[in-house]
Amino acid sequence: MRTLKLGNIGSLVSFNSELSKMITKRDVEVVIENGTIIEIGKKLGDTDYFIDCGNNLVTPGFVDSHTHPVFVNTREKEFEMRISGISYQEIHERGGGILKCTKLLREASEDILISKVKSRMDTFLSFGTTTVECKSGYGLDTGSELKSLMVIDKINKNHEIDMIPTFMGGHDFPSEFQNKKDDYVDLICNNMIPEVTKQGIAKFNDVFCEPGYFNIEQSKKILETGEKYGLLSRMHCDEFSCFGASKLAAELKVNSADHLMEIDKDGIDRLAKENVIGTLLPGTTFFLGKKKYAPYEDLQKQGVEIAIASDYNSGSCNIQSMPFIITLSCIYFKMNILDAIKASTITPSKSLMIDDKVGSIEKGKIADIIVWSIPDVKSIPYSINQSNINLVLKKGKPVITP
Repeated sequence: MRTLKLGNIGSLVSFNSELSKMITKRDVEVVIENGTIIEIGKKLGDTDYFIDCGNNLVTPGFVDSHTHPVFVNTREKEFEMRISGISYQEIHERGGGILKCTKLLREASEDILISKVKSRMDTFLSFGTTTVECKSGYGLDTGSELKSLMVIDKINKNHEIDMIPTFMGGHDFPSEFQNKKDDYVDLICNNMIPEVTKQGIAKFNDVFCEPGYFNIEQSKKILETGEKYGLLSRMHCDEFSCFGASKLAAELKVNSADHLMEIDKDGIDRLAKENVIGTLLPGTTFFLGKKKYAPYEDLQKQGVEIAIASDYNSGSCNIQSMPFIITLSCIYFKMNILDAIKASTITPSKSLMIDDKVGSIEKGKIADIIVWSIPDVKSIPYSINQSNINLVLKKGKPVITP
């Protein structure tokens, strides 16, 4: 087997499983064999290949655990509407938002979607994201949801990035079901989920639990049905209002409760009690021009484990850069920089149940690594207008280079 060594590392910042905390190691080397980290230490000896890190920073690749990348076109017109004072909810009521994408996705060929989504994965990788959760949810009928998942699967088999597929038929109610919403829930539970399970691609099942979208009873039915078919649960919770979504997330012990801008103290306490990971999406708040960010400090004080993610999608957040998400987290959450690195690497990998493989630079894990052109982790959120990534390794292979 060929071996590769990363040397002349100024500082290596990563979660350490034995100590259960973030650590910084200086003047160490990392040896990789067959895509796996086999040794971390000082002066480790010769290898077949050597990468000089220039006395700069090395971190794990980012794990982006909340994205909606399977769509045809972005929704710039809605951005213009929002800056003129029309809210996201008003745009939705006028037939915009998620539903604006549905007709286009239903009509799009698999090849067109593959081309568009592959390009988006290239962009994720260029920003240092080496693993990305990818939701369906713009087709909103059985055939289109299966098509979306198939697109994710085909790209995943041929792209350097790792894509974790999530079924999200519970993203919105399609126009043909606006006056018979419970019938659409029945379609998800009785037809979509069994067919998705038969297809065998999706790992997770997600639902947008919010007034105007899926209520508590509907969300519970969709998630419990998914669990019966072997799909693990994730939830969009308390984004625009607090009406019990986070409490349902705690009751069902979902893998991740996401958004949480409007969560109350009871919801926080329940998530903490059930050890539900909270995934915060500051890019969405920023992109929608809202002022109220998720209550990170309250969540942290109560012991809710926090991940941060991009929420990249066609309309409400056109952000793919996890370094920028880290910047927003530091500014608006007052998040410590090391906590932000943890929240964008090991914690999201835990929410995706892959933390035994990725999310940290540790012996025995996959070598998903970023070599930066900066010496210190503090420069990541500070350098908002430039890319400081010098090299991205995926499974020990350089995939993004200067």
